[in-house]
Amino acid sequence: MKRTLLIILSSAIIFFACSSDDSRDGTVIDIDGNVYRTITIGTQVWMVENLNVTRYRNGDSISKVTDDMEWATMATGGYCNYDNNDTNASTYGHLYNWYAVNSGNNIAPAGWHVASDSEWDILTTCLGGDSIAAGKLKEVGLEHWASPNTGATNATGFTALPAGARLNSGTFYHIGDRGIWWSATEYDAAYARYRSMYYDLTLVYKHNYVKTGGFSVRCVRD
Repeated sequence: MKRTLLIILSSAIIFFACSSDDSRDGTVIDIDGNVYRTITIGTQVWMVENLNVTRYRNGDSISKVTDDMEWATMATGGYCNYDNNDTNASTYGHLYNWYAVNSGNNIAPAGWHVASDSEWDILTTCLGGDSIAAGKLKEVGLEHWASPNTGATNATGFTALPAGARLNSGTFYHIGDRGIWWSATEYDAAYARYRSMYYDLTLVYKHNYVKTGGFSVRCVRD
């Protein structure tokens, strides 16, 4: 009985610490004037949408790259839209290489930063671990996610979307099937850490990819 009560109380404490707080929702505006909704999850405040900015915080432009070869060989910040179709940006935001994420000019709005590997860990841990966290983060339904969008409840309000990615070769892939987000954390000279979610899993997967890849970006408040 005591053990059962302890488990129940522990679960309640974790849920309370990591639940979303609608009363603290707000917005943040980037340098281009894009307005992002925000949500408090536990101790963190996240943007609800993927980053969609074309300039760094200091006003410098981020290079827009459509050519596959140019994308594959870049060693500076760049962005693109999936399939080089600008209409995709209004729903999914832009895809950025990691050099844009890591630029000293700052890609995030003032008072915000690109989520680090450890900040992603904090998020998924408080939601019960990597194996189930995506269900609480993915947008509900099949408007954007492919069927069956396994386990999606969007209980946090995070509203993760399957924006797909651009490979380091320049090829676009997996819109509708996967959402992939850079972290701000470098793995080594060639690779950086990322998180991904899938249409048929509740898993939040973490691994490394070459910095010339193009992924979505989410920011957290400082």
